[in-house]
Amino acid sequence: YFGDVRNFDASVLNGFDAVIYLAAISNDPMGNAFEQPTLDINYHAAVAIAQKAKKKGIRNFVFASSCSVYGFADTAARTENSEVNPLTAYAKSKVFAEQGLAPLADDHFKITCLRFATACGYSDRLRLDLVLNDFVASAIANKKITILSDGTPWRPLIHVKDMARAMDWAIQRKDGGDFLVINTGSNQWNYQVKELAAAVKKLFDDVEVSINTNAQPDKRSYKVSFNLFDRLAPDHQPRISLEAAVQ
Repeated sequence: YFGDVRNFDASVLNGFDAVIYLAAISNDPMGNAFEQPTLDINYHAAVAIAQKAKKKGIRNFVFASSCSVYGFADTAARTENSEVNPLTAYAKSKVFAEQGLAPLADDHFKITCLRFATACGYSDRLRLDLVLNDFVASAIANKKITILSDGTPWRPLIHVKDMARAMDWAIQRKDGGDFLVINTGSNQWNYQVKELAAAVKKLFDDVEVSINTNAQPDKRSYKVSFNLFDRLAPDHQPRISLEAAVQ
């Protein structure tokens, strides 16, 4: 089906057991330029489709949320109980959607909000605005990786195939309650931006890395704890290494 989630025909849901909501305006320049559509697609439509799914008797609803809800956190790794600090329209839309979905969950309608680390890795519809993918593309196309920050901001990452593994767990999970918000990724994948650039450079002989040492501090910097995901989903943990993702 091809359509607009803001105008969603509930008959599309007939005969399904689970819904995974991935639709989103999902980068910061787009979110800043189109704040209302971002809220409508990422938040309002997600809640509306969840309501329709519940009426259809669908048992599991999975929402692709984001660790970007933590914004700037220069202290300990953020857990699911940490205060959120969304700095962009995209991040705010994810917080609002989580809050809007929570009241819908019950014994017959299980909701899982996967707060994904930053996506990376090859896919058929490749996004090159994501930090690691951007670095790989720059290395191939320009023989140069330009880091706009001073390289110190922290980012948790997750490969797209490991994201899919997490979604597979979410639609069949037994533990975690009727409504679950969970950081989704791996503690081993908390990296500083300069470490990501170094990992890309390692696979090339002739790539230069440029760091803006005079840059203002990047407001988006956070480490994330994935201990809960490790405990609840031991058989669906990320498997792909940073080197393999770059390769």
